[in-house]
Formats: sequence, structure tokens, C-alpha cells
Amino acid sequence: MAGLIVKSPYLKCGGGSSVSGYLRYIGTRERVEIIPDDRPPTRKQEQLITKLTKDFPEAKELGEYSDYKDKPTKANASVFITRALEENWSQVQQSDGYMKYIATRPRAERLGDHGLFGDEDAVDLEQAMQELDQYNGNVWTHILSLKREDAARLGYDNAKAWRNLLRANRNEVAAAMNIQPNHFRWYAAFHDEGKHPHVHMMAWSTQPGEAYLTRDGIRNIKSALTNQIFKQEMLHAYEQKSQSRDELVREARRAIRQLTQEMTRSICTTPEIEQKMEQLAGQLETVKGKKSYGYLPKSVKKTVDEVVDKLAELPVVRECYDRWCRLQGEVESYYHDKPRERKKLSQEKEFRQIKNAVIQEAERIRLGELSFEDNDLAEHDEPEQARDESQACRELWRIIGNEDISLDYRDRAAEKLEQVAERGDAYAQYRMGQLYRDGPLLIPDNRKAKHWLTQAAKQGLPEAQYALGKLLLSDDWEVRDPDEGVRWLKQAAKNGSHFAAYRLGKEYLEGSTVSKDTTRAVDWFAKSAEAGNQYAQYMLGKLCLTGQGLPRDQAQAMAWFSRSAAQGNPYAQFFLAQRNNLRPPSVMLAVTQLLYHMSRIFQDNSVLAAVPAGQQVDRKLRRKIQEKKIAMGHKPDDHEEEQWPEMTM
Repeated sequence: MAGLIVKSPYLKCGGGSSVSGYLRYIGTRERVEIIPDDRPPTRKQEQLITKLTKDFPEAKELGEYSDYKDKPTKANASVFITRALEENWSQVQQSDGYMKYIATRPRAERLGDHGLFGDEDAVDLEQAMQELDQYNGNVWTHILSLKREDAARLGYDNAKAWRNLLRANRNEVAAAMNIQPNHFRWYAAFHDEGKHPHVHMMAWSTQPGEAYLTRDGIRNIKSALTNQIFKQEMLHAYEQKSQSRDELVREARRAIRQLTQEMTRSICTTPEIEQKMEQLAGQLETVKGKKSYGYLPKSVKKTVDEVVDKLAELPVVRECYDRWCRLQGEVESYYHDKPRERKKLSQEKEFRQIKNAVIQEAERIRLGELSFEDNDLAEHDEPEQARDESQACRELWRIIGNEDISLDYRDRAAEKLEQVAERGDAYAQYRMGQLYRDGPLLIPDNRKAKHWLTQAAKQGLPEAQYALGKLLLSDDWEVRDPDEGVRWLKQAAKNGSHFAAYRLGKEYLEGSTVSKDTTRAVDWFAKSAEAGNQYAQYMLGKLCLTGQGLPRDQAQAMAWFSRSAAQGNPYAQFFLAQRNNLRPPSVMLAVTQLLYHMSRIFQDNSVLAAVPAGQQVDRKLRRKIQEKKIAMGHKPDDHEEEQWPEMTM
């Protein structure tokens, strides 16, 4: 694997000890003779290598030693001896035997009087040596090396490249050594040698005692220099990884989306999970304070975890979780080698939300609350064509909704529709209200939507009255007005809107915008149901099962379910199929509700960060990548996940 090797021993000055000899050595030594690989090492080299590895056992960890062991040649022996001596200079200079070898070893071409450089090119060797002779602090001798093939590929097989690199990063090196920039002194020389061309760098502070270098500091030096040396290569590799990762994520996300849609549509009963949910509901009865996972006693948490792990055994959840785990593992493999551990679903931190969803549904069971299962209502509660709508208005609406027609033509149609609305056409006003409420042809603006819907509602249009009532009951505080919303729903229901009557039944059963009144809720549901509303028929069936607002009557419940099921309501069909095994509706639907929550959580977690946690990418690098992608035609936010519509149950 390509990489920069950094060694940072230090030499102690003072007390009669000088490091100027090392400075002269690195500045004046000649390149080792390049000898054909098939020539064996000399006897003297073999003896010296034996002595070196005995005196300095850590020398065996050098890449040059591995090269020598793999291929014991004269050239490899010479390169290893040089590196081992340099790595252990402070001890070497005390040995006459080692020094004699250094003085007499074979050399090739000379590089001039010396090859030293620092902040400036014109280094006075004698003056620099004198400076070190007078210094009484520690001097660090950084050795920076690359494999020959990496140095050649990246352009670091020459002194100029290293000189530019070290000058550009001298402050980073100083910071890593805890030296103020104006106190930092350094000299270096490039040695184009063997399979590992390298740089010797001597560094110290003009303030003795200021500098110190930790393991983290060495890592910081290596990181700063590596980022520069491999910048272009990293950019290319990151782009390749990013493209490959993005394609992987897109494919996996499509698969997860299909599975979550299946979850959303699934109506499932699992007695074991239902039993656990009833158990949890009983446990929550004794819980005081906040009913969320982090605040629960251990015994209650255990039940929640058991429910989650039982959910994970359901085929659709198991397949989705398997895909999610594979996606996570494959993406993370782009950045590190450690395989991802597959945890139980209850122990996967990204899915902590499901635990509170389990608690929420158990609390619903405890309180006997009813859910509505009408998440698909919004697809058809407002007609595509309104009664008595003019042909001109109908044609303009058709053009506006046809995405195959040019945007400019559709815009002109919207302008004409608004002109018709301004002339007092109720249907055009209703359509303008829808356009401003929903977009996307017009920028959504609920205040303008309210204006147009109000105009149409005042003219007695039931569709507009119903739409206005819903808008005023929405969570948009710019237009929210619950009292007016309920008033317009009642007006719409009076004018024949069974959807408005159903919504009123919900409002009175929930009691969030009006005082809870089960009797009035039943009355509104009955009006809607008799008008053919499948959702109202389904709710009356559930109310007959529970005895809420109506006498408990299973036969009547089945009658209402039958009428709803005949219109295709899958939940009504579910209760009909379970007529011989009926339990409280909130219990029977607990697994279905949890699958809905699970689908939402999987959708949210199918979006992965560009880089996993713990993997750092240089900010400048990321910015360059983004700039390059924008230049290639990508949008700045082209990795943002599309928004999923909210669904209520």
C-alpha cells in the first residue's frame, strides 16, 4: 500500500555533545552506488548487517530490511545499512567501527558541496554547523521516505519537490513539535537512494526546552505531509469511491424503498408480538413520569427490546434489515477494512426510534385509543372533476396538470385560470386555492390558498368548503383557525360532502380541536357512512367492536366492515377475516402500526453520510470535489435525499 514513512528520533545537544556532524553527513553524503541486483552482498556488508540488527533490533522493522531479506543483494544491503545507521545516529557516532564504514563505503556521483536546504536555498553549511555546536537543546531528526515506485509516480523523486513540500508545511511541522513558527529552525537534504528515496530533516527551536514531540505530533506531521503528497491521487480515489458508493446507495435505496412500501401496505397479525405488546401496556400502567425508552425501568426496556427483535423476525422486516446492514457494510468497506458487526435490531443505534414507537403503540393499547388507518384518503378525497365546472375551466386545469406539456404553456394556463377566478368563477377560485396549497407549478403559499378557497366557499361550493376546512385545521400557523375550520367542515357536510362529515367524526373522536364527544363523532361517522364513505363505515365497525359511543355489537361491526370491504378497504377485509379471533382493535392492529413506523425509520436511515463516522476527509479536498462536480453539471445538493410524504394512521 502506498504511504509515507516517518521516523522522528532526536539528538541531545549540550554537555560536550554536538550534532553538527550529523548535519554535515546528511548534507554531504553521496548517493549509494546502484549495483545490479544479481550481485551478492559483500562479506563486510553481511557482518555489518548482523551487528546492526543485534545492536539495534528495531532496524528489522525497516522496509529496507524486508527488501534485503527478500532479495539479499549488494545494493539492498547498502541501502539497509545506510538507513539503519541514520536511524541510530546518536549511538553510531560513538562507535569507531560504524564511523569508519560510513567514511569508506562505496559511493557514486556527488551532488555538490552539500545538498542542504531550509526556508532559503542558500544554506551556509559551516555557519549552520556552528549554530548547532552552540545549541544545548534537543534536535529532532525526521526521516521521511517513500517507496521508489510511489516517489516516481507522485513526482517526489527529486529534491525540488521535497523542498517545496517541507517549506509549504513547515508551520504544520512546527505546530506538531509545539514550536512557535518564529522559533522554528530546520534544515533538510534529499537522498535519492535505492528503493526508498528519502529526506533527512533536522528541526529544533531557537528556545531550548520549548519543543516536544509526542506520538500524536508525529501522526500530525505524517498526516499533513501525506495529504499534500497524495492529494491528487486521493482526489481521484475519493471521486471513484464517491461515484461507486453513490451508485451502491441508489440501488440499495430503491430496494429498501420497495420493501418499506410493502411494510406500509402490510396488515399483519402476530399473536406473540401482540401478547408482548399487551404485556408492555400493563407494565406502562405502573410507570410514573415520562414514557420514553431512556426513562423506563430495566424490566420494561427488556420487553420493548423483545418486541423490536420479534418484529425483526417478520420476513419483510428481516429482508429490509439485511439489505440495510449489507449497504452499511459495503459503504463502510470503501473507507476501512474492519467488517461491520451485525447487531440485533434492538441494539442498532440507528433504529432507536422504533423503541419509542413500540412504547407509543403500547400506550395506545393501554388507553384504548383508536387509530384511523386512512393514510390513503388524501389520494381521492378531492375530485379530479367538480360538478358543474365550466368546460373552459376544466380544460385549463387539464393543461396545468399535464407534465408532458411545456412549463411555459402550463404557466400561461395558470395565468388564464387566475383571470377567470378574478372574474368570480367559483370553480376557478377553488382550483387556484389548490394550486397555491399544493404547488408545484405555483410556489406554495397557504395564505393565497386560503384567500381563493374562501372566495369559492362563500359561493357555496362544497369541494371548496371542505378544502378550506382542512387548510384551517392544518399545522400551518399562518392560516390555522380551528373554530373556522370546523365551521366550514360542517357547512361542507351540510352541502353533501361525506368526506367533511368523516373528518368531523375524527375531530370529535380525537378531541384535539374540539371537545371530545364520542356521541357526536358517531353521528358524523353515520352520516358519512350512509353516504358511502368507506372510512366512516370502517370506523363504525371498530366502534361497535369496542363499545365506544355505540353498543358493543359484533354482528353490527361485521355489517359495517362488509360495506367498507366491498369498496376495497383492506383493514375492513382484515377484521372480516379475523371475525372468529377478535380482540381489541388496538391490539389486533399493533403489529401493523409498528410496521408503518418501521417503514418510516428504514426510509430515514436509507440515507447515508458521504463518509462514515470517524472517517475524516480534508475540508479543502471536499470543497474541490464539490466544485469539480458542479463544473461537470451536478447540482450542489444532488446527494440530498428526496422527501417522503407524511402519512397518518
